[in-house]
Amino acid sequence: MKLVILTGMSGAGKSTALKMMEDIGFYCVDNLPIPLLETFVELSETSKEELQKFAIGIDIRSGESFEELHSVLDRLDQKGKAPEILFLEAEDATLVKRYKETRRNHPLSGGERVETGIAEERKRLEFLKQRADYIIDTSRLLTRELRAELDKIFVKQQDYKNLFITVLSFGFKYGIPADSDLVFDVRFLPNPYYVEGLREKNGNDKEIQDYVLQFGEAHEFLDKLTDMIDFLIPNYIIEGKNQLVISIGCTGGKHRSVTLANELYKRLSGNKEYGLKIEHRDIEKDALRK
Repeated sequence: MKLVILTGMSGAGKSTALKMMEDIGFYCVDNLPIPLLETFVELSETSKEELQKFAIGIDIRSGESFEELHSVLDRLDQKGKAPEILFLEAEDATLVKRYKETRRNHPLSGGERVETGIAEERKRLEFLKQRADYIIDTSRLLTRELRAELDKIFVKQQDYKNLFITVLSFGFKYGIPADSDLVFDVRFLPNPYYVEGLREKNGNDKEIQDYVLQFGEAHEFLDKLTDMIDFLIPNYIIEGKNQLVISIGCTGGKHRSVTLANELYKRLSGNKEYGLKIEHRDIEKDALRK
């Protein structure tokens, strides 16, 4: 039998994730009262053969009984029946934005600001995050990308290290991305913008890639950057970091940064220690401004 507790921050996507768990064969129960958790585990062990995977949604909505979860999990652990814990996380700014878009109140905010409820929830959930087997930061994940992460953990059963990396290209003239962890400036390379016939193309086009990558400095930069990231990632994993944004910028975010972000993405692809995605924030902005 496999039992997973799905928990995390309000607004991080728990309801969506629970539906996805159901799609991949889990029997799902949302907002199970904490006092019933032990009983549910006992009953699950005697369930029919076709029901061997269970996911329970538990969060701050449990009210005062949520405080009992500490001791309930300890008792299950002592019995050798401890469930796996999947914790969904998101940055404060992302959570606030989602609440404002849906015009919903945070369950702990009362008459206060949403930020107040988020801060209080983080305090109450900290013990669960520390006990979690899997932590997924949904701040930058699309729905299909969240599904892919759940599939990786519960279907393919890959070794999951709780780190998701975003390789992001951008243009300095539009500002450095606020959520960047590592920022690299590739404006030292010749700019295709000034080459006849290349200005309207972008780093996803072969002509731009061929132009940028003809310079030895581009390959040396990629070699050194890849080597540094390979060194950093295991240390980030040890420290419990679950979201890493690597930003590569040029003047407009259309040519050099896109090309090198794509090349870095290729070099990092295939590593099972982390999730990976690529974004080109400003690739279309020059066209939109005209």
